[in-house]
Amino acid sequence: MSAPSKPDREFPWWLLALAVLLGTAYAVILLDDGARQVLVTLRRGVWITILVTVTGFAAASLVGLGLALMSLSRSVLARQIARFYIEIIRGIPILVLLLYVAFVLAPALIALWNWVGLPEARTRDFPLLWRAVLALVIAYSSFIAEVFRAGLQSVDTGQIEAAKALGLKRRHVFRFIVLPQAIRTILPPLGNDFIAMVKDSSLVSVVGVLDIAQLGKLTAAGNFRYFETYNVVALLYLTMTVLLSLGLRRMERALERRRDRG
Repeated sequence: MSAPSKPDREFPWWLLALAVLLGTAYAVILLDDGARQVLVTLRRGVWITILVTVTGFAAASLVGLGLALMSLSRSVLARQIARFYIEIIRGIPILVLLLYVAFVLAPALIALWNWVGLPEARTRDFPLLWRAVLALVIAYSSFIAEVFRAGLQSVDTGQIEAAKALGLKRRHVFRFIVLPQAIRTILPPLGNDFIAMVKDSSLVSVVGVLDIAQLGKLTAAGNFRYFETYNVVALLYLTMTVLLSLGLRRMERALERRRDRG
């Protein structure tokens, strides 16, 4: 009896089937005048979705890394603050947090801005788009912090002690020893969070941001073609998440090959 082949060496029949499915779906849309017009309309929302996702994820990653370093700090106060933030934010649904940031926190920040004597600003000067991005940053930073913390703790402490014994400073140990090894553990869950943010970015539609979901809702309300409109909405999100998933898999394999050569 022959041994089963490794999953990485199997022909990706699922990808072929998915490509045929997506290709057929786009062909049907392009051949239908109504559906094609919906696609042209929703295409504008793709750029808003990409902007919200990329900006929000980049900022959330920076905040999450800071929280992870705080949670591993020698300072009891820093560790307690990081844990307090993470547990509070993870306990609030993203939709609720989005509404809270958009209609409570943002006006409060504007009021604080005016109170400290800075150039006067009004609540409407804080665009809903950036309120939504801020909410996603706050929400995802708590999850990403745990990803970074787990990855940093996965590095063998013996290597860290050896680097310190050689006289390397703490920042050099982190940069040259800890981070390159931790990134191999961090990348897969971090990629999953990125894909999740693409989907969760649709929640910004509840505050009126003209992303794919919001444009889909407005388009369906105007043409009453709910079937075609929401099929296009789902297809656009599926296309983005599949492409991101394939890109992340390729990146993971490249890192594995580099590790094997090293």
